[in-house]
Amino acid sequence: MSFTALNLHAQDRVLPADTTITSFDEVMIKGQNVPYQVDVGTQPVYGEEDEIIASLFYTYYKRTDVDNDEERPIFISFNGGPGAGSLWMHLGYTGPKKLIIDDEGYPIQPYGVEDNPHSILDVADIVFVNPVNTGLSRILNEGKREQFFGVQEDITYLAQWIDNFVSRAERWRSPKYLIGESYGTPRVSGLAGQLQGSHWMFLNGVILVSPTGLGMDPEGPTPRASVLKLPYYAATAWYHEQLPPELQNRELTDLLDEVEEYTVEEFLPALTYGGFIDEDRKSEVASQVAYYSGLSEQFVRNYNLAVPASAFWKELLRDEGHTIGRLDSRYKGIDREDGGERYDYPAEYSSWKHSFTPAINHYIRDVLGFKTELQYYVSGPVRPWNRDGNTTGEMLRGAMAENPYLNVMVQSGYFDGATDYFTAKYVMWNIDPSGKMKDRFSFEGYESGHMMYLRRPDLETSNEHIREFIRKSAPENGAPARY
Repeated sequence: MSFTALNLHAQDRVLPADTTITSFDEVMIKGQNVPYQVDVGTQPVYGEEDEIIASLFYTYYKRTDVDNDEERPIFISFNGGPGAGSLWMHLGYTGPKKLIIDDEGYPIQPYGVEDNPHSILDVADIVFVNPVNTGLSRILNEGKREQFFGVQEDITYLAQWIDNFVSRAERWRSPKYLIGESYGTPRVSGLAGQLQGSHWMFLNGVILVSPTGLGMDPEGPTPRASVLKLPYYAATAWYHEQLPPELQNRELTDLLDEVEEYTVEEFLPALTYGGFIDEDRKSEVASQVAYYSGLSEQFVRNYNLAVPASAFWKELLRDEGHTIGRLDSRYKGIDREDGGERYDYPAEYSSWKHSFTPAINHYIRDVLGFKTELQYYVSGPVRPWNRDGNTTGEMLRGAMAENPYLNVMVQSGYFDGATDYFTAKYVMWNIDPSGKMKDRFSFEGYESGHMMYLRRPDLETSNEHIREFIRKSAPENGAPARY
């Protein structure tokens, strides 16, 4: 790997506002050698009077054996939190380097990175962006926290930053995609609307990885309501072998089809009666929910049929002395005591920080050569976060309505208990209540959790689904964007 350094002051605890280090490497993807350039650096955020108020740390991968990039897609990738650095999808998912973990996603030593043979760099260039106070991104000069830390504030300054980045990279002619994970999903949903409405930048696709509720409040249950968790409970109980044999022996997706149907057709209508539900029907529902969830009928009744996720994470394996993870319920934890209603710590998040933190610090400092004494914020200080005015789902719907080219794909892990897969389906179903754009939505599920790509089989499958999504959302040359 070779390096070209530009204007970087080593070992400086003040972030340089505008700097780049360029290096070159290659990676084998799907049996093909892919040479690439990687730019790691910072780009300013400007205030209303064009003064620098912050700088964002980014990593940009560009394939170098392409004659022109006017037909080559560029992906702009965000993680969530809010407050999460871009390391998760950068070193876990689509980039040409991945952290060294075991096949199920658990930490192993020595820490480090290796080539990612499933990266999408063969078909698209990628820039991983760290919003303010994530990664190495920081507020500078006279910048104020309230300019950045909120749903709409975040969308507004990031849209400006993307506009500037695309101009610098000379990628205005390229097909453009946004991909966001967790809180990154309202971020990219809002950005689709903001970029299109205020910067006249039209996209080909948006990928929502483990999406949140996107600020939607449709008729019926709200996103992430306990009633929508039942299919996730069934998936997790199946994984931990807590179901009766006749359910345990079935294929997971076959079982989930049944539980989803029960949730919509029976469970949800029953809960609408609240405390006025007929006692016989209440007993039937309690029995069925217990049957699907691996919980006792009495435990279900204790929560008036709708068991909250926090209680489920503590209860499912209580008799075995374990809790289960929130973002990925395959992971087990150990509490100080087995009693109580909540776990002591999220087992999965502790495991992920264990492996990702040394890997990203080693990679950006030792491999890519970005020398700084600033702390890399895996989870940065961005609170309080202004959640007023979250209309990001509607912003995405509006962008799709105005742009016939724009497609959306949802990717979810069946064992994600925070942004569960069935809620993700529910949100997708309700973004466009007219149903006129449903052929431009797609959903993919995986036998893993919030970061489904940490399980090696799903890393391959999920990246391949992105390749398919690119093919689907790339119009034929000369095809007009019209209804």
